[in-house]
Amino acid sequence: MTSWPKGSADIGGAMQPGPAGLWGLPPEIMMTLPGYGPDVVANREEARKLMEKHGYGPNHRLPVQVATRNIAQYRDPAVILIDQMKQIYIDGELDTVETANWFPKIARKDFMLGANLSGSGVDDPDAYFFEHYACGSERNYTNYCNPELEKMYEQQSMERDQDKRKKLVWEVDRRLQEDAARPMIYNYRLATCRYPRVHGITVMVNSLFNGWRFEDAWLEH
Repeated sequence: MTSWPKGSADIGGAMQPGPAGLWGLPPEIMMTLPGYGPDVVANREEARKLMEKHGYGPNHRLPVQVATRNIAQYRDPAVILIDQMKQIYIDGELDTVETANWFPKIARKDFMLGANLSGSGVDDPDAYFFEHYACGSERNYTNYCNPELEKMYEQQSMERDQDKRKKLVWEVDRRLQEDAARPMIYNYRLATCRYPRVHGITVMVNSLFNGWRFEDAWLEH
């Protein structure tokens, strides 16, 4: 099995960052995006200036409610988000929602801030861009809609040259982050545990959702 220290994660945009992800923004592009630079102190100072421009400050903070599904995978990032926002005059209140009510709630867009997990069965731009960022998509929970950029979703999908397609994907991802279409807090690093007596199972290296084949699986006694 592959293992990482507990709590490990990667910074990324819409697409899964490397090395597991094939389409994620390279560091040289990621570091040029607002808030993604390596100087955390400078990033927070710039964010505070933006808040001050709109009338907020140490004595006039912005209260917001951060809704999330009431399980650890959702609560933990929401708590991290609330802690980070405190640095820029935003006071977040955690609103935990039971699973049966969570997905109807975000489908209705019934939230001020919603901390949700974004996932897909396969690491491919077609799956991510059309499902999460296309105008009118059911899983486009932020209602982001950019018809001009959506033409590039089609363009990258039709591009046969892998290198050219990757550059198109990077441009789409860059613009999605600049537009704050769905800001990413972090990308999980997860691992698959294996028993040595289990044989014949092939799993995907970067997805927990599909790729499992059991027709050749067998258990060693």
